[in-house]
Amino acid sequence: MGRAGSDGDRGVVLPSLRMTTSSAVADVQNKSVAFEGTTYQIQELGEDNFTVLIAGVPLGRIVLAFGAPNGVSEDGVTSEDTLYAIAECWFAATAEA
Repeated sequence: MGRAGSDGDRGVVLPSLRMTTSSAVADVQNKSVAFEGTTYQIQELGEDNFTVLIAGVPLGRIVLAFGAPNGVSEDGVTSEDTLYAIAECWFAATAEA
């Protein structure tokens, strides 16, 4: 038996799933970002440096470093991917404001 794709052996093709990504929505006036059904409060710490909170509890930080948004989890539960999505949305929205 040859390698997959050679000599007529097609191998196994798995069906793919449609990828869906929720969009984050920033509310600059209320200093919040809604993402995947949760509204996160954004609190400024310094220039381009913010804490992300839920009900007053800090989850992590978002920073803009060399023009790139970054998210760092501080609670060990919130993913860096979530914080990155929040950071990307927040910094795009505040750049427009």
